[in-house]
Amino acid sequence: MASTEPTTPQRDDTLVQPAVAPPTGRHTAPPTAREAVAAQRATFGGVKWGAAFFGWLSANGLAVLLISLLGAAGVAFGLARGVDSADEAAEQAETIGLGGAIAVLVVLFLAYLAGGYVAGRMARFDGVRQGIAVWVIGLVVVLVLAAAGAIAGAQYNVLQELDLPRIPIDEGTATTGGIVTLVAILLATLLGAMLGGKLGDRFHRKVDRAGFPG
Repeated sequence: MASTEPTTPQRDDTLVQPAVAPPTGRHTAPPTAREAVAAQRATFGGVKWGAAFFGWLSANGLAVLLISLLGAAGVAFGLARGVDSADEAAEQAETIGLGGAIAVLVVLFLAYLAGGYVAGRMARFDGVRQGIAVWVIGLVVVLVLAAAGAIAGAQYNVLQELDLPRIPIDEGTATTGGIVTLVAILLATLLGAMLGGKLGDRFHRKVDRAGFPG
């Protein structure tokens, strides 16, 4: 009589087991913040002209606001008034010219500081280069508008039509004081833009250090 006990399935020892790599004693460590930032910078770094453009817009907006506040407070009184002779310009420079020039330098420095910061925050990497790009855009726009005004006529001089405070020396007179002031403005705006871009970039480095070990 045949047995009715259930049969136990036999184990198939011929199945191929997954290969296990021999231990090497080394473990893959997660990337540090420095390594992660370096990899991201290689892909997304460089000058971002879109961010620089919006930074330049921010710089101009803040400059107009601050200059308006200075004008309302009377700090920049007399900056926009033209003169007829170099002697009159020298007299004004001795009284209100120096204070007005310093006020304009501070305003432009703060404006480009904000513009560089906006560009640095938007671009995330290479903040100093973003700030320089903001400054370059501002310089190119000023040169283009000034050239357009010189070629097409004074009525198309956008900078003059805006009636922004300027050094009390006639536009056609190139004096030593005017040249020194121009150089000071260029340096102040450049340094402000570079510092602002660095500050905007620095914010993202804080975020990276918080999100990665090491």
